[in-house]
Amino acid sequence: MNQLLALTLLFNVTFCMAQTYHFPEESSPHEGTWLQWPHHHQHGAEYRKRIEQTWIDMTRELQSGEKVHIIAYDDKEKKRISDLLEKNKISLKNVDFKVYPTDDVWVRDNGPIFVKDNNGRVLIEDWGFNGWGGKYDSENCDEIPQRIGADLGIKVIDLNEEMVNEGGSVETDGNGVLMACKSSVISQKKGSTRTKGITQQEAEEMFEKYYGVSKVIWLDGITGLDVTDMHIDGFMKFINHNTMITMDEDGLFEMGLTDKDINTLYAASNADGKEYKKVYLPATKNKVKTAYGKQLEEKGSYINFYVANKVVLVPNYGDPNDKVANEMIQKQYPDRKVIGIDVRNLYENGGMIHCVTQQQPAGNF
Repeated sequence: MNQLLALTLLFNVTFCMAQTYHFPEESSPHEGTWLQWPHHHQHGAEYRKRIEQTWIDMTRELQSGEKVHIIAYDDKEKKRISDLLEKNKISLKNVDFKVYPTDDVWVRDNGPIFVKDNNGRVLIEDWGFNGWGGKYDSENCDEIPQRIGADLGIKVIDLNEEMVNEGGSVETDGNGVLMACKSSVISQKKGSTRTKGITQQEAEEMFEKYYGVSKVIWLDGITGLDVTDMHIDGFMKFINHNTMITMDEDGLFEMGLTDKDINTLYAASNADGKEYKKVYLPATKNKVKTAYGKQLEEKGSYINFYVANKVVLVPNYGDPNDKVANEMIQKQYPDRKVIGIDVRNLYENGGMIHCVTQQQPAGNF
């Protein structure tokens, strides 16, 4: 009986260990980057025309250091994008295409969350996606993780019935800590609800299991402030498990953070209980004006950058502070080249570079 009990306990421990996952930090080696290319089927041809140059520029810079996986709406769009890249003299050697219908471009939020299991194998987590609480169509984009998993032969962990979770709503330091805003994860307000009835504890348990973290730091955020209900990747990013990059108090106030949230952010500590060192980026000096001349009401953030194998893609706005921010970020990533990417037209729709990229870590599956 004792032997049977011991075997049962061993099985249970082994089973539990097999069910833990780790989300690799963004600056760890990539197999590639996923992009959902803009199309005209949802928001019209003018929308596509205005923001497409950002995708051309990202593809140009990324393809020299890793694969670029482009999701095209249909075969006609695939041909058009391929011709466009060749016209811009961009090598297609490291570029491939997947043809799936999408609702929009925000692959950070609706795309696969690539994780590793205890054996180092790459898997896909397919969290629910409901268009930021039902604000926009989401049916096509919600299918993307399953489609990618099926095409690549990667095991997919289906979490759709468990929890809605957008990639841009969380930041992890790669060493056991995750930070998020309650407003974009567990809010129960109408028009912003991700997962009906979910509690803070339940969300933490999901993050601990499926991101492999031991500590979750919550900011309150502000539900309804923007489409995302205040995604954290607009104003804070972990550089490593000792350092975060964020903004000074004035910048955070302009982003909409409260005194309470600023104090929580600044006092945050890592898994060892040590307060994070902080690098403070400015916002743009001026309110952003689109490339076609429309004056927007907000300044731009540089925090929403993307770390690839050889480059760091930083949102730029044609602003005097572009150079300042690029140089500050370059100091944090001396082994990579910082590239400014014009996001003025994309910013009109509420997003920047990190919002439209999704990394696939290197490794076997």
